Amino acid sequence: MSKGAKLCGVTQSAASQHVQEVERRLGASLLDRSQRPLELTPAGKLYADFCRDVMRQEDEFQLALERLKQEVEGTVRVASIYSVGLSEMSRLSEEFSSSHSTARLEVEYMRPDRIYAAVASGEADLGLVSYPESNREIAAIPWREEEMRLAIPPTHPLASRRLVLAGDLEGIEFIGFDEDLSIRREIDRFLRARGVSVHMVMHFDNIQMIKEAVALGSGVAILPARSMKAEIERGRLVAAGLEAPGLVRPIGILHRRRKKFNRAAQAFLDLLLPNGNGHATPPA
Repeated sequence: MSKGAKLCGVTQSAASQHVQEVERRLGASLLDRSQRPLELTPAGKLYADFCRDVMRQEDEFQLALERLKQEVEGTVRVASIYSVGLSEMSRLSEEFSSSHSTARLEVEYMRPDRIYAAVASGEADLGLVSYPESNREIAAIPWREEEMRLAIPPTHPLASRRLVLAGDLEGIEFIGFDEDLSIRREIDRFLRARGVSVHMVMHFDNIQMIKEAVALGSGVAILPARSMKAEIERGRLVAAGLEAPGLVRPIGILHRRRKKFNRAAQAFLDLLLPNGNGHATPPA
C-alpha cells in the first residue's frame, strides 16, 4: 500500500481510504488483509483485470483521437495552367488522395490571367502558373524551373541533332505562343538577343495545341522539355537542346496574401513543396 501510494503521489492514508471507498461502493473486499504482504481477493483480482482493460482502452482511445486530429479534411481548389495540369495533376491527385482520403482536390484549368483573378478573388486557394509574379494581392512561391528545348517533327532535317545553335533557327518555320503570354515574350527575347528571326507560321495559347502542330510537321517550337515527354516516348516529337545558356521556364505557386489556408490546402502545398518552403504562414 505504501509503494502504491508513492507511485500515485498520495499519502498512504489517502490510498487506504480510497481502496476502502471502492470496496464499499462494490460491496466486496479487494484485499485479503489477513496476509502479509497483502494479497488480492478473487474480487480484487477481477477488479484489477478490469482496471487494466480500462487503462488499455484509454491508451487506444488517445491514439485514435490523435490520428483523428491529424486527418486532413476539407477541399483545396487549385487553378492551373494547362501544361502543368495535364502532365502532372493526375499523379498529384493520386498522391494527395492516398495520403489524405478525407480531403478533396478540385482542379480547374485556366489561362494565366484568369488564374491570377481566381486566386485574388478567393475562387481558388492556390494557382500554378509559369513566370509567376507577385503583386499587392498575390504572393508567388517559386516551385521549379523547367528546361526549354526545341520541339521538332521526327522527319525534320534538324531531328537528328542533339544540340541546335541559334543560327540554325534563322528563317525556320516556327510555331509560337500568343503574343500576350509571358512565355512568348521570353522566347522572343531569347531569339532577338541572338539576332535570329524565325518565320512564325501559327501561334496558340497552350502547349498541347503547339505540340500537335509540330507533330503534324507544321514547324518547330520551343517548349518545356518535361511537357513533351509523352510525345517523345511515342515517337511523335523529337527534342533537341538549345545552345547554352538555354531557356528555362519558371513555375510558381500563387496564393492570396494573408490568406489562412485550411488543412487541405496546406497539405497540398506541403505535397508540392516537401522541403517545407510552403508550410510557413503566407507572407503579408
